[in-house]
Amino acid sequence: MKAPIAVYGSVWPDELLAALETRFACHVMARMTPAETAAFFETAAAQVRGVLTTGTVGIDAALAARFPLLEIVSVHGVGLDAVDIQALHARGIVVTNTPDVLTEDVADLAVALLLAAARRLPQLDRYVRAGHWAAKRPLLPARSLRGKVAGIYGYGRIGQAVATRLRAFGMAIRYFQRSAGPEPALRTASLQALAAESDYLLVCTPGGAATRHAVDAAVLDALGPDGSLVNIARGSVVDQAALVDALAAGRLGAAALDVFEDEPNLPPALAALDNVVLTPHVGSFTHEARQAMRALAIDNLLAHFGGRPALTPVLP
Repeated sequence: MKAPIAVYGSVWPDELLAALETRFACHVMARMTPAETAAFFETAAAQVRGVLTTGTVGIDAALAARFPLLEIVSVHGVGLDAVDIQALHARGIVVTNTPDVLTEDVADLAVALLLAAARRLPQLDRYVRAGHWAAKRPLLPARSLRGKVAGIYGYGRIGQAVATRLRAFGMAIRYFQRSAGPEPALRTASLQALAAESDYLLVCTPGGAATRHAVDAAVLDALGPDGSLVNIARGSVVDQAALVDALAAGRLGAAALDVFEDEPNLPPALAALDNVVLTPHVGSFTHEARQAMRALAIDNLLAHFGGRPALTPVLP
């Protein structure tokens, strides 16, 4: 008998859902009308044993409570901000995510954003398209990476992958995270101290309450008018209002952001700034990474319902 699962999110191609339905009794929530959703929770939800969801959609305690037989939540993504881990673990529910398979692509984007900000690529693109080059309009010089210090906030898998790439550009690496990490000689005493030592500050730390607005006005001021901020982690880590103020006032040189506090909404003041590079939360948005993430999320379900340990469990 196929295990009943509820599928949340809109990242699942039709062919993948068709393949999934050969292994599970799938209830694809995005395909349901409001009336069908209401009927589902009155009847079939009581039999659901697994949930397949995304890092942005997640599952909170109230939703999980509507699945009394729930055994596993498989998350497509690394970030778990939208998943109530504590409530799920309290019920003995296995939670999995998809680490490692997106590390390299996210690290690539972090470096691309840093280069775009440092070499002013969006501004140069606009300069050429507007005919300013032919008109010989004045042009501001960019900044080099070689010999500069890259400070990495969060030195886990992605932070270390970013460091590997930046060393190839001749950059010195420093980092900060609350727990002890590898290469202890490179670890600074605080995030503010890291910012003060760095030319470029790259945010690679997990989101959540523990890191909310960790990059605040004091950290931005420590980074300074010649510094640049890159965030490929979570928008909540940076105090966005303080960031806009620092950029507008010239207290921070530039920022390159893939994540924001209220996605997909941006404050008009941020979008209007010329010293920012903005991308729409696409760190893992490559064919290769998405295929690997989907495969791992489904393999976690297959392992669990096949009587084997989950491949990438999130520990309590």
